[in-house]
Amino acid sequence: MKHNQTWTDVYGSACASFEGRAGGHRWLVAAPPELAATVPAALAAVDGKGSVQLLVHEGLTPLLSAVHEFDPRGVLVVAPQALASGPAVRLEARTVKPIEGGTDYHEGGEFPAWQGAIPWNGQSGENAAASAAAQAGCPVVVTDAANVQAALEGWMSVTPHGR
Repeated sequence: MKHNQTWTDVYGSACASFEGRAGGHRWLVAAPPELAATVPAALAAVDGKGSVQLLVHEGLTPLLSAVHEFDPRGVLVVAPQALASGPAVRLEARTVKPIEGGTDYHEGGEFPAWQGAIPWNGQSGENAAASAAAQAGCPVVVTDAANVQAALEGWMSVTPHGR
């Protein structure tokens, strides 16, 4: 996929867009800053149709905003390890102060259990970003940073008109 644009959102999250071949779907890849270093190169190597928006975010509010704004076919969450499912999570109310620019925001609350959109061999484990994507009504897959390209291509391959 070809990298088209990079910007920051109102919350100070780094965003980038990638375009593949014509057709396909819109995908959102969400990564925390500490796991995001290799993700742009992995997305540039993806062989697929459609578009991908990368969101490097802290907290869940930027992720929920991106899901509502971008309306992706699915959200690929980058985590320390691949997960197949996860329990509901409860986050204490807090104020997030972005490191560089952006608006402070309040977040917290309860987020539902989730099931991965495609069967992975991962185990079950807590992942707040996956729970938030599920709450927003979006299919979700959780993978580690080393497998972003394979996970996204695999998901595209089992999605009609996806790859």
